[in-house]
Amino acid sequence: MNALVLIVEDETEIGEILDAFLAREGFRTVRAEDGRAALQLHFALKPDLVLLDVNLPRLDGWEVLAELRRRGNTPVIMLTALAQDIDRIQGLRLGADDYVVKPFNAVEVVARAKAVLRRSSLGHEKGILRVNELEIDLESYQVSLVHKGKRQVIQLTLTEFRLLAHMAKAPMRVFTRGELVDACLPGSDALERTVDSHISNLRRKVDVTGALGMLSIVRGVGYRLVAGHKTKDA
Repeated sequence: MNALVLIVEDETEIGEILDAFLAREGFRTVRAEDGRAALQLHFALKPDLVLLDVNLPRLDGWEVLAELRRRGNTPVIMLTALAQDIDRIQGLRLGADDYVVKPFNAVEVVARAKAVLRRSSLGHEKGILRVNELEIDLESYQVSLVHKGKRQVIQLTLTEFRLLAHMAKAPMRVFTRGELVDACLPGSDALERTVDSHISNLRRKVDVTGALGMLSIVRGVGYRLVAGHKTKDA
């Protein structure tokens, strides 16, 4: 069955244009014009991708994104007239997978949607990667910290998961930002500083479990996942 895209846009004309272009490319679509309706449709239909405007009635896009991330890892592309880097970084910190600034070309949005969905389904690998007490389930897209017989699930966005899984395949190797963009955000126009935002979120989530410093920065080079790390009781 073709992917279902939830379009959350309060400007009817823009919503209709996105709907038409996505349908032409074979996507199924459903539309919401305010934040509460978006969350209701997301809960009921479990779409494969959400195109999410920021300036919405009832609940704004940031509030909707935060709730979507509490629920799980549905890929989200933000659609907004806010073009400042600080707005882009805020979206990435809240867990957005991509960010498109208005006015945009609907063809570009469709291309971004395809790229994000492709990343979400790339290489459906099976098995579990283990680095110290981290367990990364490549099939269920779940990351857990297993410490002293207790399992703590770490809620990650899809991009954060892909970054962690990629580095876990070669612990102690230093990955440049460019390598991480190519491996984990293919088909997008993500800048290297976008990786910094995703890694910052990922480090914070891992650190909270007690695995402090497991994701480390190698200044002037990139990032690595540290093997042989001892987890502290959080």
